[in-house]
Amino acid sequence: MSKVGVIMGSKSDLPVMQDAIDILKGFDIEVEVDIVSAHRTPEKLFDYGKNAHTRGFSVVVAGAGGAAHLPGMIASLSPLPVIGVPVKSSNSIDGWDSVLSILQMPGGVPVATVALNGAKNAGILAAQIIGASDKCVLDKIVMYKEGLKVKVHESARDL
Repeated sequence: MSKVGVIMGSKSDLPVMQDAIDILKGFDIEVEVDIVSAHRTPEKLFDYGKNAHTRGFSVVVAGAGGAAHLPGMIASLSPLPVIGVPVKSSNSIDGWDSVLSILQMPGGVPVATVALNGAKNAGILAAQIIGASDKCVLDKIVMYKEGLKVKVHESARDL
């Protein structure tokens, strides 16, 4: 069974990151949630990044606000795919600092980046990565996407 690590820089990021947790659990993917601050707990960050693949994770979803170094630092240390969620935090410049910090990674250290506060899409993307090699998860993603299509058709009909 695949497992996704969902990490964030502080507990204040949890309301945003909960969307990733919920969507992953909805696909019956095991989720391990933790707070790993790039600036306040660098030793924990290094340990997490270097060892995530040995702990059974398939993907890491990392949310951070402000300077938002967490996703990029994890990506620099880990061989796993990392999905960054820029979080609009209280010390943020309308979230643009977080978006750009996660988006503008140097060549060789990719971070898949979703929209500001886009943790739901991060969860879906993590599930799709796992679904590429896990038919059970893939089938659930297909059903989820069909459900989206049905909702659009229902909304159009209700106009």
